[in-house]
Amino acid sequence: MSPADGELAGARGEVVAERVFIGAGCNRVVNNVSWGACGLVAFGAQNAVALFSPSRGEIVTTLPGHKAAVNCTLWLPSKKDVLQVRGKETHYLLSGSSDGAIMAWKIGSGKREWSHALQLPTMHKKGVTCLAGRMVSDTVSIFASTSSDGMVVIWEMTVEPTAGGSCNVSCLHSLSVGLKPMVSLSLAVLTEQGGRLILAMGGLDHKVHIYCGDLSGKFIKACELKGHSDWIRSLDFSLPVMTGSGKHSLFLVSSSQDKTIRIWKMTSDDVSSGSTLQSRKENIGMASYIEGPLFVVGDTSCQVSLESLLVGHEDWVYSVEWQPPTLLLGDEAHQPMSILSASMDKMMMIWRPEKNTGLWINSVTVGELSHSALGFYGGHWEPDGKSILAHGYGGFFHMWRDVGLESENWLPQIVPSGHFAPVSDLTWSRSGEYLLTVSHDQTARIFAPWRSHVNPGDVTCWREIARPQIHGHDINCVAFIQGTGNHRFVCGADEKVSRVFEATLSFLRTLQEATLLKPNNEDFDDVQVLGANMSALGLSQKPIYTHGGKESPSSASNDGPDSMETIPDAVPTVFTEPPVEDQLAWNTLWPESHKLYGHGNELFSICCDQAGKLVASSCKAQSAPVAEIWLWEVGTWKAVGRLQSHNLTVTQMEFSSDNAFLLSVSRDRHLSVFSIKKTDEGAQHHLVTKHEAHKRIIWACSWNPFGYEFATGSRDKTVKIWRVQDASSVKLLITLPQFCDSVTALAWTGCDRARNAGIIAVGMDNGLIELWSISGGRSASDSSSDPSPLSVACILRFDPLLCHVSTVHRLRWQKHDSSDEKSALELASCGADHCVRVFVVRDG
Repeated sequence: MSPADGELAGARGEVVAERVFIGAGCNRVVNNVSWGACGLVAFGAQNAVALFSPSRGEIVTTLPGHKAAVNCTLWLPSKKDVLQVRGKETHYLLSGSSDGAIMAWKIGSGKREWSHALQLPTMHKKGVTCLAGRMVSDTVSIFASTSSDGMVVIWEMTVEPTAGGSCNVSCLHSLSVGLKPMVSLSLAVLTEQGGRLILAMGGLDHKVHIYCGDLSGKFIKACELKGHSDWIRSLDFSLPVMTGSGKHSLFLVSSSQDKTIRIWKMTSDDVSSGSTLQSRKENIGMASYIEGPLFVVGDTSCQVSLESLLVGHEDWVYSVEWQPPTLLLGDEAHQPMSILSASMDKMMMIWRPEKNTGLWINSVTVGELSHSALGFYGGHWEPDGKSILAHGYGGFFHMWRDVGLESENWLPQIVPSGHFAPVSDLTWSRSGEYLLTVSHDQTARIFAPWRSHVNPGDVTCWREIARPQIHGHDINCVAFIQGTGNHRFVCGADEKVSRVFEATLSFLRTLQEATLLKPNNEDFDDVQVLGANMSALGLSQKPIYTHGGKESPSSASNDGPDSMETIPDAVPTVFTEPPVEDQLAWNTLWPESHKLYGHGNELFSICCDQAGKLVASSCKAQSAPVAEIWLWEVGTWKAVGRLQSHNLTVTQMEFSSDNAFLLSVSRDRHLSVFSIKKTDEGAQHHLVTKHEAHKRIIWACSWNPFGYEFATGSRDKTVKIWRVQDASSVKLLITLPQFCDSVTALAWTGCDRARNAGIIAVGMDNGLIELWSISGGRSASDSSSDPSPLSVACILRFDPLLCHVSTVHRLRWQKHDSSDEKSALELASCGADHCVRVFVVRDG
């Protein structure tokens, strides 16, 4: 392990940070996810492109660069390019965002190295909605992009065959499709016709448009396919399939908001063959086709027919995809006749033709049973066809894998999870074993390192193990209630009420399974609540009681007078392996124990003292009376103080390490320090000082854990360090050199009490994080001596690849014993990019 953490700041040696966890949800758009032939899944998480490994079930990195939300991704080579994939160590990823930008990324799949390759010339004036492409040779690929500006652009990417070779992208052609833009694309390569291309596009006019082109990128409209009665949401070409007549046929599958799926068959014939149509009309069977248009591709004519109409989904079908081809002996690609569809009815289906009749039927159905889910935006095959992945409205993933031997048996798999809106606040639990986050996606989530039961010494993976609150309002702030007793937290949302939640027995036992820690019986003794039920309005969560432990979890129910208001009962469960999405959303809620009324506006900031006796809260404010800080007594939950000082919203508050002072900072550019003393009747408080500290909004503050120094960070790009001098003043000790952007988050941790040394983590509006060592001054235990000069130094600037891509909302150091010389420091961060990140900081 690393040397003493106290040496990090003292020796100013090389300090390294390793990112050990990323939690993020998927952007809620249709073409956002792409499963590459390299085995990684790419998806947009706000302005970043995230990559996750399905085999490990965790996000491995996020790629910064886009200035707007990522709408679509595409891997090259694609899963259909089975001949070009062999032996390829370098894969390319394309991503399009809502500002019209398209970027290319270079991914070294063997060494897991990723880098920004280039940004494509801006051709779209509005958001890019879909990308589709294929490799036409080992070094050249053709791809198309479509946008809500009504343009479809054809591109060519050439890659140098050497290992470190660069790639070049050029625009070949652009097509204007009119006032009704296209939202789905698919591209097919006809190798038998000398590499000619067929492009299918569908959109708001309910038609599938077929274009023919060649490697020069010039595409000419060939025909339209009519039949759907609503928007076309997804298109996918198969590889050419050898049919019974000995001819190659190309299949196109389309899905629509009319809840149906259509399979179109394109059979090619020599142009000179004039008797083709007549012979077909004489041989029509049950599994035959309905004839469509005829068009010419090079020297061949293509007859389009409707192969099948698939009806089974009960809502919009957002996604259809052919099962990826496999490579047979002799370098022949085999296209399985199998289609995956995903719909807003919360179901994914696999469709196959029946052996005897050839009729397409639904052979596999998997889905989401949770009442809180709102359906799937897309479904994707693993390159080998053994797993399927769905992403949905709640930013979640679902994955099923066929584990059957003789017959199919699709079972849920572990996938990454996270928030799908800005993460507003986070806090470590009292002893630091797990992390609680809250977000504008109206959920509170708990993440913890899940240790292997087989080999406890193995590398642990962080997982979401509970979702204590699913709310009807955006949640803005949260604080754990310190001190002894059950795990409790209080949070504030876009309502005028703070809510207190208590851990359930099922959660405490699940936590024990996850961390493999010996149970603390004190945690379990007084806990009578097994779980919680969601109310119909999604606000108050009602407890499910253990009834003295005699009732099993499955039979536990809420039979109180309000039972008519609840949706079907949750089943609180002790999880022995990480829970999947529908379990999290339904069976891991915590009951609400108290509501704290008093504020006049939406809650904005909240904190608890170190002893767990007082909670302070503030709300959005534009006047002094509303900007009051309220003090609440833990236990009775009575309001025991209203602190007046600020004129605008108090943005952050924190109690000093000995609970003697409460520090607050505000949009009014002032800091305030209050003297706080807990009494039997409540709390005594008075304003020590109010000081105009910065030239712009003060976003963040943090106390030195060893003394009465504290730091403030502001939109004016500065961090200032102050000390409480006496009962009536604070003194500015030092101003750190100006940062490159607004400072939005601060966290101060102690490393060496004797020298009053610690590290301040600084988070900025651009997503970057820096670590500064601070030592000197006066320690709280030795206030008689003169303070030594303060020494500050930047010891680490995080690599942008490790950081957030937009505003850092909160930084928190995990609690640690400063006398423990073997423990590394853990830093958690959350931001506007929907991400939660955990870093391990150690001496290099």
